[in-house]
Amino acid sequence: MQHFDVAIIGGGPAGLTAAMTFSRSRRRVVVLDSARPPRNASAGQVHGIVGLDGVSPAEYRHRAWDDLGRYGMAELHEATGTDVAPAPEGGFTVTTEDGGPVWARRVLLTAGMVDLPPEIEGFAECWGKTVIHCPFCLGWENRDRTWGVVTRDPESAATAAAAVSAWSEDVIVLADGAMPEGGRDAKVVEGRIRGLHHSDGELRAVELADGTIVERQTLLWRLGRRPVPLVSHLAEHRGLAVGQDGHVEVDGSFRTSVPGLYAAGGLVTESQAAVESAAAGACAAFQIISDDIR
Repeated sequence: MQHFDVAIIGGGPAGLTAAMTFSRSRRRVVVLDSARPPRNASAGQVHGIVGLDGVSPAEYRHRAWDDLGRYGMAELHEATGTDVAPAPEGGFTVTTEDGGPVWARRVLLTAGMVDLPPEIEGFAECWGKTVIHCPFCLGWENRDRTWGVVTRDPESAATAAAAVSAWSEDVIVLADGAMPEGGRDAKVVEGRIRGLHHSDGELRAVELADGTIVERQTLLWRLGRRPVPLVSHLAEHRGLAVGQDGHVEVDGSFRTSVPGLYAAGGLVTESQAAVESAAAGACAAFQIISDDIR
């Protein structure tokens, strides 16, 4: 069994930035990252990280491992973590579904949430292009188009136009059903969404269940999410505290309810921006190093 100072589960911005911090601190680290396409694979570009703005998710990872390779302290294991169990001698044994176990003194969880896309015709083709989850991530690419904000939350509906006004002056709310009382201050179109009309992912219109066609070029649609299977397993068997929203509960220093197990990135917060995840990964790594020397 290989031994490491830290095992990082998840090879996105949070995990890779943490790996860089550990490498420069001369900690031997393993990054366990599934060989499956990452959550942001449908997005053509990563934005908000100065110096890397506009690179593809694949190019971002490639450049990150080029940087990490100069230090020789980090290893990539293309494997999906299935358990993090306390080891008899201290630390943790991390097991995977497609590789041998590793031992690490500390473990950092950065594998994010799993999106739950609706089963709607045309959604997959538009997702990450003209159907977006975050205006800060892809609003610039969809600027000055006609927008629809998909929500049934009255508060979100009432503030939708103001929230995205920097990117569009033509905004309506699509309730994808019926809007509860309280959301009537906004321009609301009620009705179940049946399909999206598009050309190679370029949205043209939304079709409702009753056949109504609503012309829109961009949709802001925040999907439901659930934790990755490993988190559910740890919550059930290892005492990991998880909130009702599915996010791992941490203190102000990225510590979870399990001593020696930390979490950062989209796994612990509603924010899903790459730059915020990267910053959280660095801060979590600093905290782990600080805890080690106390």
